Amino acid sequence: MGHLFTEHKRRIYRLDVLIAVSLAAAVPATTAPAAPSAAPVPDLSGIWVHSALGFESPVSGPGPVTNKSRLPSGAGNFDKLVGDYESPILKPNAAEVVKRMGEISLSSKAFPDPDNQCLLNPVPYIFWNFDIQLLQQKDKVTIVYQHDEDFRFVRLNQPHPARVTPTIHGDSVGHYEGDTLVIDTVGVKLRKNATMVDRFGTPFTEALHVVERYKLIDYEDAKAAQERAAKEWPRAGDASDPNYRGKGLQLEFTVEDPGVFTMPWKATITYLKARRTEWEERICAENVEHDYTGHYYSDPDAHLPTAQKADF
Repeated sequence: MGHLFTEHKRRIYRLDVLIAVSLAAAVPATTAPAAPSAAPVPDLSGIWVHSALGFESPVSGPGPVTNKSRLPSGAGNFDKLVGDYESPILKPNAAEVVKRMGEISLSSKAFPDPDNQCLLNPVPYIFWNFDIQLLQQKDKVTIVYQHDEDFRFVRLNQPHPARVTPTIHGDSVGHYEGDTLVIDTVGVKLRKNATMVDRFGTPFTEALHVVERYKLIDYEDAKAAQERAAKEWPRAGDASDPNYRGKGLQLEFTVEDPGVFTMPWKATITYLKARRTEWEERICAENVEHDYTGHYYSDPDAHLPTAQKADF
């Protein structure tokens, strides 16, 4: 009888131990470290401006096509856009296009481009815009440009579709790498007078691939970068806030296109905060007679919007 009672007590003890162990496993220890929180997203809001008329060359490594025509100051002559068709980044077919565009410019005429034709600007040509805004949302970033209120949508944390439908701005997807917004763009559409990556008419093909990296940098570094840009390009005024001493915004982008370029190349655009706080509406209106230099275009695509029948 005593033996049965003792065995009964042992079973109760083992049951109590099992219950205690189970409860301990179900309740996390209060001393366990908390899961790390996601890195904060950099605040890229506000109106950002730069004044260079073209791309800044990188500090080192292959850079963009530059202007063979120079001003007495040493900067490129914006009225004579003669791209360096001997640049080592250009394949022969692309060099011929750049040379032909330069010859038009040297003849005191302007060749049609997305800017002077009031067309949507392809990537990376669109980066010339002096004013931009980056509107950051949870699932996308919208970039608004000065030229004709142009804009791009960048989907965050998503892949490109298996089959990309080409558009003027291309298919852009992005993500944050710490303090940097990274944007990957493919599928930029080929279109008459808009198939160019820069002011010199440098062409691109369906294989164009552009990676952008936006990052806040110290004010002194931003000013130094803008000064380097001024040595290559004349300034188009200066809309930045003269009293601003905060961070600048720098875009570094890489361009690849094996159909046009012998190697990937990089360029930068460096912005400071604008002196104004409200976005200005600037509409580019088509002109079938003249460009900004007063020379006639015989481009059948440059026409005023017309309607075949009344809207009502």
